[in-house]
Amino acid sequence: MTDYAEEQRNELEAIESIYPDSFTVLSDDPASFTITVTSDAGENDETVEATLKFTYVEKYPDEPPLWEIHCQENLEDSDVEEVLTLLQQQAEENLGMVMIFTLVTAVQEKLNEIVDVIKNRREEEKRRKEREAEEAEKVAFQGTVVTIENFLAWKAKFELEVAELRRKRQKEEEQAGKPKLTGKQLFERDHNLDTSDIQFLEDAGNNVEVDESLFQEIEDLDLDEDDPDFDPLEMGSDED
Repeated sequence: MTDYAEEQRNELEAIESIYPDSFTVLSDDPASFTITVTSDAGENDETVEATLKFTYVEKYPDEPPLWEIHCQENLEDSDVEEVLTLLQQQAEENLGMVMIFTLVTAVQEKLNEIVDVIKNRREEEKRRKEREAEEAEKVAFQGTVVTIENFLAWKAKFELEVAELRRKRQKEEEQAGKPKLTGKQLFERDHNLDTSDIQFLEDAGNNVEVDESLFQEIEDLDLDEDDPDFDPLEMGSDED
């Protein structure tokens, strides 16, 4: 016949010697005690902790002891449920043998796993925030996508601005007493009218960036000076 009381006394003595700093007797009849289990330190020295309360039943170890999580630190509700499920599984596998050390060891390993999960959760949250910040930065600096429609709209606006600058400059020259230049004189003064347009913008303090390749070079115009009908003076008078 199994002497349950003797087995329980022997196990209590062994448990007290293994966990001297975390073992606390709550009562002798029935024998009830707590053991505090702490995980290994994780990132930033963070730990999780559970204080397990065990109570012997009359026929322990042929019947499992009673257990509960007396208190805990840094455990989610889901973590607590997982620990309780683990205790149930281990108790069923070890019926007929004293099992407190086995149960406590299993919980210790589980708490270490939970610390690793917490670390992974934080790293994933950090990566998520970094991705969100990168996406927000891309949106902020992406600018306007160039399409035919918005390019033509910009071009029309640019041409109006250039024409207005020319008109203002001509008016200023007239007010200063300078004679109005003919087309030929304008041509001789500046062979590159595109550069003149840019110079007008710079003189007016306009910060518009201009791609000179968008405008036709004056040399590309179909003007044949060898043509006997070609008259630069007539061209200049037409501009007037």
